[in-house]
Amino acid sequence: MHRILAQRRGLLALAAGGTLATAGCAGPVRGPAVPRAETAHASVLGVPNERFLIPRDLPALVREFEAAGERRTRRRAAAGLGPDDRYGMLAVSGGGEDGAFGAGLLCGWSDQGSRPVFDLVTGVSTGALTAPFAFLGTAWDAPLKSVYTDITPADVLRTRFVTAALTDDALADNAPLFGTISRHLDERMLGAIAEGYAEGRLLLVGTANLDAQLPVTWNLGAIAASGHPGALDLIRRILLASAAVPGAFPPVMIDVAVGDRAYQEMHVDGGAFTQVFLYPRRLAELREARIRRGLPVVPARAYIIRNARLDPDWAMVDRRTLSIAGRAISTMIASGGYNDIVRIWSTTRQDGVDFNLAYIGADFTGSFREPFEQAYMRQLFDYAFARARRGYNWAKQPP
Repeated sequence: MHRILAQRRGLLALAAGGTLATAGCAGPVRGPAVPRAETAHASVLGVPNERFLIPRDLPALVREFEAAGERRTRRRAAAGLGPDDRYGMLAVSGGGEDGAFGAGLLCGWSDQGSRPVFDLVTGVSTGALTAPFAFLGTAWDAPLKSVYTDITPADVLRTRFVTAALTDDALADNAPLFGTISRHLDERMLGAIAEGYAEGRLLLVGTANLDAQLPVTWNLGAIAASGHPGALDLIRRILLASAAVPGAFPPVMIDVAVGDRAYQEMHVDGGAFTQVFLYPRRLAELREARIRRGLPVVPARAYIIRNARLDPDWAMVDRRTLSIAGRAISTMIASGGYNDIVRIWSTTRQDGVDFNLAYIGADFTGSFREPFEQAYMRQLFDYAFARARRGYNWAKQPP
């Protein structure tokens, strides 16, 4: 199943190179990029904590975690409850149509009856599409299932002429995916995300700013709670950007301002930097400082859903340019995703956080003929649902 995606990404790499030979061809028009020196000062809605540029804004991101903890404490005190007795985190990775695995696992976990309410949910690419539903809890399982089992390729993309590789910004148009996102992410969902943020929980999604070559962590809860009239459209566009595989889907151009000057940023799939992320290391340092001072800390548990297999995907590679490039790119993506998991595992082990990993097992043998094939996604959803319904056997370390 990975070979199809590999070939597609190999074509994108060659198409990008081909543009060098056809520099005279006109492409889509865009607004001016934010100058390098002004990158850190660009704002979308004017919400101070709407997003964090990594690594520059790590201190501000840590403060956001601290502020969330203060909101949780106030909420619990107002309800007559004691301090937190646990902190639950969920990170959902990229994986395209394999996002059906994570959706099935979450729904089966709900059916099993032990799925917690997460204090932190992060998502990249297809994981960004899953993340809002996971953040909002089991009551949102029905639309989550629908996103991954009722859609067809026509709900995700429209193909373009092959010349788009040289004259346009992508091989396919993802306007149908924006429509799918918009049907589910409505005012009601926006309000629920804002309420979760008020409770002291965080929903973070990653994109890649291609102009600045920086990963961006978007604070969807803060945006939802801002009351800004553009909040709903911005969150929809962030989710679209996080799933915009470069070259396959168009980038999302986000209008920003620096003072009274208008610019545009080009955002694509957050997987360009990382397939999955959890929390900043600086947060753990603060936790360690509390332990050294003899202050109480809340036990933390991390759940990582990797929407992919972790064993090598053997294939006899044709001795052709597209096949070789595609295979190399898919190998880099697979190894990068695995390294992301190892990094999180190493960090959580050092921090005393309970690590739990789920991924597509070698026993799943489904395949597809085209991306986002409904029959394949339903099969994968059912596979994960059944295992979670029985009580998922979470791995305590990467294989």
